[in-house]
Amino acid sequence: MTITQLKYVLAVAEHKNFTLAAEKCFVTQPTLSMQIQKIEEELSIQIFDRTKKPIQLTDIGQKIVNQAKNIVNEADRIQDIVEQQKGFIGGEFRLGIIPTIMPTLLPMFLNNFIKKYPKVKLIIEELNTAEIITKLNNGHLDAAIAATPLMEEKIKEIVLYFEPFVAYIPESHHNFQKEEIEVSDLNLDEILLLQDGHCFREGILNLCKSAGKNEMNHFQIQSGSFETLIKLADEGLGTTLLPYLHTLDLKESDKMKLRHFKEPKPAREVSLIFPKSELKIQIIDALRSTIAGVVKGAIVFQNVQIISPLQKK
Repeated sequence: MTITQLKYVLAVAEHKNFTLAAEKCFVTQPTLSMQIQKIEEELSIQIFDRTKKPIQLTDIGQKIVNQAKNIVNEADRIQDIVEQQKGFIGGEFRLGIIPTIMPTLLPMFLNNFIKKYPKVKLIIEELNTAEIITKLNNGHLDAAIAATPLMEEKIKEIVLYFEPFVAYIPESHHNFQKEEIEVSDLNLDEILLLQDGHCFREGILNLCKSAGKNEMNHFQIQSGSFETLIKLADEGLGTTLLPYLHTLDLKESDKMKLRHFKEPKPAREVSLIFPKSELKIQIIDALRSTIAGVVKGAIVFQNVQIISPLQKK
């Protein structure tokens, strides 16, 4: 069997369809089917149950796929080792970033990175945390930037910075008069939240739960953007919480409505995450170094309390 054949097996296992797998592998469907059949004949077993729709792995097929992932990863490491030895930092690199980090962090480091490492072809996707984990585990991302800790067995995390939560409080709200606020000042019933799927939303819910406030009895407005939440707050519909970096570009009139928390400030941990196989580690290190260089001047908070992005049951 060959590495190419194993890649075909992995593609069918992922997409559960021979035609779609062939498209993803840039070969014809008969070619892909023939190569998989050769492996099955060589091993005298069936990897896929073709009688089911969608196609399913057999029990032995699942074990073969698990091993094939290891083999393909290790084969990729050979080229990786050669590139590291040569000091080469280049090639295609697929990076995922969660939506609440992408708009603020990406403009801070992207220009610096592409100027310093012109041979790297960055392919950047905005994805939620669940999508990032799936794509990292399936080999469709090389790394990602997300809120952590995620406690995923096959994923390594390197902390980039801690980003405090900042309250946005309109003038009509009773907390507007306070110079600083405490978690106990939050009322979950009036906090405007991002839509489901955003880990920043889960962080806010976990923050309020830590203060013993679980009720949401009033009305709920959920949006996909902080800009919408700010406008709704200005209309007197509640308050909201923002990540610190997002507050830096607000209008001066809006910055007057920001209230920082007393120390230790509730904050999220933002990390560079990647598979423990550490493929393309030289590019990962270059990314980490570039981001660290630009955020250390913007993020100066030390005394923080990390709020988990994982939803508490």
